[in-house]
Amino acid sequence: MAENHFYDHVDTYLQMAVEYEASDIHLTTGFPPAWRRHGNLQPIWDDAENLTNEQVEVLIDSFLDDKGKEKLARIGDADCSYENQFARYRCSVVQHRLGKGIVFRIIDTNIRTMQDLKLPEEYLVPLTRYHNGLILITGSVGSGKSTTLAGMVDFINKDRRDHILSLEDPIEFVHTPQGCHINQREIGEHSESFPRALRAALREDPDVIVVGEMRNLETIQLAITAAETGHLVLGTLHTGNAPRTLDRILDVFPIDQRGQIRVMVAESLRGIISQQLVPNADGTGRCLALEILVNSPAVAATIRDGKTFMLPGIMQTGKNIGMTTMDESLRDLYISGQVTAEEVLHRCEDRSVMRDFLKS
Repeated sequence: MAENHFYDHVDTYLQMAVEYEASDIHLTTGFPPAWRRHGNLQPIWDDAENLTNEQVEVLIDSFLDDKGKEKLARIGDADCSYENQFARYRCSVVQHRLGKGIVFRIIDTNIRTMQDLKLPEEYLVPLTRYHNGLILITGSVGSGKSTTLAGMVDFINKDRRDHILSLEDPIEFVHTPQGCHINQREIGEHSESFPRALRAALREDPDVIVVGEMRNLETIQLAITAAETGHLVLGTLHTGNAPRTLDRILDVFPIDQRGQIRVMVAESLRGIISQQLVPNADGTGRCLALEILVNSPAVAATIRDGKTFMLPGIMQTGKNIGMTTMDESLRDLYISGQVTAEEVLHRCEDRSVMRDFLKS
């Protein structure tokens, strides 16, 4: 008979996740306890039984506070941050068809520097030294955006003597003041929404504003305005590459405003960093594929004219200022033997060109 593998406190599962370097833990009614390791979601034990809703309720009671439980009962989901002796976590609790489910994202509380992350510092450091403008870090969920953002904020914290104001949902990496005065505000805890926190931020004399996620029209509009009015704004978006990021920003605005927004973005944008975490060929971890767009006169003209489809060509000719496309980054990882041809083909933008490359 299969062993149940049920524990009555989430900390037991979370301790295992930290010890075995999992990125996420899934504890969901109707499924066995599962974790995501090296990008793959799999049961923690092969013989584990499915969790019952009563068991998941016990796990929810073990960590969720009364405010979170009230929200879960009222609207069917609750997000929060959680911390124990092993690590910090970003957590989502939801009601679904079979019962309730919990997902924890394990946050590596050790802030990794740009050097640790092997980011191209010679091109990214100049972006962090602007005193106004917009830097965007983009990618799908779980692509390492928060880690890259934390590394860049850490560099600014050491490099400058300014006021950094970070708006997050929830707070993940905890920054201590080094060269800078740094304040971190958690949405839902210290302010009700990103737009409200951003409006308040402009009255708090910040030099650098970090927006954990640019989700909607009002947040994007306020971020662009802040970038134009003398603040360096760093934000994240769930988009796959630079052209799609710019299209996403423009598409949230009403059609009659898009011409004006194109001009504002063309003038305020400093750079876009798009990324993917690709499983290593040997199955031991993941490596970073990075697309970088740096604003140049050619890029700005393309944005103003609404011709974002031309950006990949401009990026291919902009290597001298640090630009590279996602496909070029994937090719480099393949040539160096770090990733497989299957992963490259699965993740690239132009499959026909990539197939020809792999054949040759």
